[in-house]
Amino acid sequence: MDILGAIGNTSLVRLSKVVPPNCAQVFVKLEWENPTGSMKDRMAQALISRPEADGRLKPGYTIVEGTGGSTGASLAMICSVKGYRIKIVTSDAFSREKRDQMQAFGATLTLVPSEGGRTTKRLILEMVETARALSKEPNTYWTDQLHNPDGIAGYYPLGEEIWSQTQGTVDAFVHSAGTGASSRGVATVLKRYKSNIQIAVVEPGESAVLAGGQPGPHNIEGVGIGYAPPLWEPSLVDQLVAVNSDDAKQMARRLAREEGLFGGTSSGANVVAAIRIAEALGPGATVVTLMPDSGLKYMGTDVYRRS
Repeated sequence: MDILGAIGNTSLVRLSKVVPPNCAQVFVKLEWENPTGSMKDRMAQALISRPEADGRLKPGYTIVEGTGGSTGASLAMICSVKGYRIKIVTSDAFSREKRDQMQAFGATLTLVPSEGGRTTKRLILEMVETARALSKEPNTYWTDQLHNPDGIAGYYPLGEEIWSQTQGTVDAFVHSAGTGASSRGVATVLKRYKSNIQIAVVEPGESAVLAGGQPGPHNIEGVGIGYAPPLWEPSLVDQLVAVNSDDAKQMARRLAREEGLFGGTSSGANVVAAIRIAEALGPGATVVTLMPDSGLKYMGTDVYRRS
C-alpha cells in the first residue's frame, strides 16, 4: 500500500471539557490523521482519480488549482505520488505553513495579494480567474474544486465512517462550508441512513452570506468564500450557524489546552457551532463535527503565536 491508502478511517473522539453540562454528547472526527494533516486529502484523491478513470486527466498533464492551502497540499501530495506536475494559485491570506507544505510536495506557487491578510470574496474570485488563465496552457487539467462535483464523492466515505463509528446514533452533523463539497457529501450519506438527521452548516459571522448576510473579510481559513459556493445544496441543510473569527480562534486554543486536541481555526468554529446544536438537542442526543486540519498548519498565525 502506498500513502494514498492511508487516507480516511480517522478517529472519532468525545469532547469532555469544553462541552457544558446538560447538553448532547459532542464527538469530533480527527481529520488531521490524513497524510497531509487535513480532510482535504479525501477530496483531492477524488479530484485526481475520477478524471484519470474517465480520461479527462492523462499521463504527463500538469494539474492547476486555486486554494487557500489545505487542498493544495493534498493535491500536491497526490501529484508527487502519481508523477504529475502541479501549479497552485494561493495568497498571503493563508498561513505560511500551508504554502511551505505545498512547495515541499513540489508545487509551483502563484501568489495573489490579499486585503490585509484576510479572506474576501474579491480574493477568491481573483484566485479563480488566475487559475483559469493557467488552465488554458496545453496538457493542463484544472481540478476546479469550487465547481467540480468529483469532490463531493470524495466525502461519501467520511459519511459512512461517521455512521459506522456512532453505530447509527448520530442525531446531528455540524460542519463549516468552503466549497460546500464536504458537508454535501457527508449529508448525502447520513440522510440516506436517517432522513431526520439534523445537518448544520457553519459560516463566518463576519460573512454569513448563506443566511442572507453581506460578504465581509474574516480569518477562518478555508471557509466562507463570500458567496454561495456552486456546489452548495441547501435542500440538504437544516440549519445555518454563524461563528465569528475571534470565537473560532478562542475555541481552537481551548481545545488544545483543555482537550489536548490541536486543530485549526475552522476546527474551533465547528466546535462552537456543535456545542450550540448540542445545547438545543439536550442530553441523550449525539452531535458529530470535524476537526478539519492540524494546528501545525497555523503555528505562525495569531491563533497560536503570541507576539
